[in-house]
Amino acid sequence: MAQRTPRGPKSTSGSRRPAAPGKRPDGKPTRAAQRSAASAAFRKPGSASAGKPAPKTPAKPAGHRTLVEKSVELAARVLPALPGKAAGVQAIPVRDAEEGLRLDRWFKERFPALAFGHLQKLCRTGQIRVDGARVKTATRLSAGMVVRVPPLKDESEGAEDEEGVAAPAVRKPSASDKDAEFLRSITLYEDREVLVLNKPFGLAVQGGSGTVRHVDGMLAALTDRSGQKPRLVHRIDKDTAGVLVTAKTRLAASELARTFRSRAARKVYWALAPGVPRVKQGRISTYLAKGEGDGPEGERMQVASHGDAGAAHALTYYAVVDQVGQKMAWLSLKPVTGRTHQLRAHCAHIGHPIVGDPKYFNIENWELPGGIQNRLHLLARRLVIPLPSGDMLDISAPLPPHMQQSWNLLGFDASAYDPIIDAPED
Repeated sequence: MAQRTPRGPKSTSGSRRPAAPGKRPDGKPTRAAQRSAASAAFRKPGSASAGKPAPKTPAKPAGHRTLVEKSVELAARVLPALPGKAAGVQAIPVRDAEEGLRLDRWFKERFPALAFGHLQKLCRTGQIRVDGARVKTATRLSAGMVVRVPPLKDESEGAEDEEGVAAPAVRKPSASDKDAEFLRSITLYEDREVLVLNKPFGLAVQGGSGTVRHVDGMLAALTDRSGQKPRLVHRIDKDTAGVLVTAKTRLAASELARTFRSRAARKVYWALAPGVPRVKQGRISTYLAKGEGDGPEGERMQVASHGDAGAAHALTYYAVVDQVGQKMAWLSLKPVTGRTHQLRAHCAHIGHPIVGDPKYFNIENWELPGGIQNRLHLLARRLVIPLPSGDMLDISAPLPPHMQQSWNLLGFDASAYDPIIDAPED
């Protein structure tokens, strides 16, 4: 019986050859190889469902964002408020001494050169945030909050303060180095809380109409690396020389201002007046109100009656320290209240206006003695005040040049008297 021999695939040459593994004789993959390849394409290594095809993921429409993508975007907005999360962005904690401070005041103290309009824009666009939330310039801050500060133009590198807390980078103060040098030259006393200046004659304490150079503006030259500059806590007239106290911290400024308002500070002024008061030691008690402005310093105070519009009680103690016959008197003045131009108005009220006073000198046909300059002869001589630290500050200022010249001419010895001891008590 004849046996059948299996036929293999024909070759192009007419001869037969074995098929490759997994392929049919015609070169196409077998069905088993196709199933194996499909399983491998969907297989996940190490998965219990290996060999099973993964479900198809529908295509995302244009603009679609997953929840993860949305979270990443939200974090990108909030995380820059934390340290080290964005180049140039600062996260500055609010200190205990800044409790209750408005956001705009906080920026003015730490970034004095930042314009208010620019600050509003940064808040409006969300670049400034507090604890990750949008804020307005009037937002009140609490201790422990974190303020996100974006990069500002012309910033210097940040530093650390004495407590080791990261301090903000601040723009360079606009005041010149000459202002800083000048303020240092007239410094009577300085510590961590206060800076006491010997204000010269003719230098205004604050700016005003037509006033370009003043102490308040010059203090910007002493801005420290944490953005704090000395603050005024009281004022004296432009033409009055002598002791002027400023606070170096916000807390010290608040406490010292409260001390001045409570009249716990003891102040003594020296003045030169024509004639000699009949009563050598006494008190001047009146009401003062603003009159019409008729001079370079603006308003002129005038004696008023109780109940008059704008009238405020003013009390001054005085003593005659020395005199030249009946021609001139050296007066020691101790104001209890602190009204505008109080000492000048009170001296004029008792008939002995201060020499060189362009606003209140009211003696007709009085001639200035030779050698005495026609400048206001009023000095904030001495101040005794408790400091926030609990210490007592007792500071005195020397006579300004024009008053020293008059004292020499009249034979007064400034070193022979202690104004606090010799001045009348309250």
